[in-house]
Amino acid sequence: MNTYVIRRRSVWRTSDDLREVELRSREVEVDMSEDIRCIRSYVVREADGCIGTVSVYQASSRDKICEHAERAGIPVTEIVHVAGTMFVNPDPGPIVA
Repeated sequence: MNTYVIRRRSVWRTSDDLREVELRSREVEVDMSEDIRCIRSYVVREADGCIGTVSVYQASSRDKICEHAERAGIPVTEIVHVAGTMFVNPDPGPIVA
């Protein structure tokens, strides 16, 4: 499996919209568990006021990321292959907004 960062810009208007998509995404991920796994997603407020995400995935290929997105009904703005990881500090855990 390779590691990828997936950027989805200004896709959702509300947190409720994002929650609905998250459920669909997880259902599709179960069906595709041999090929794709979401590690973590960061929810970001875009300059236009909409919500976007930056997600870290492990997948067998970029094509599988695209297939997952299509099946879950989630647009993908950008897919970047991760060449390596630098450990700086431990993850602080969930962020409460």
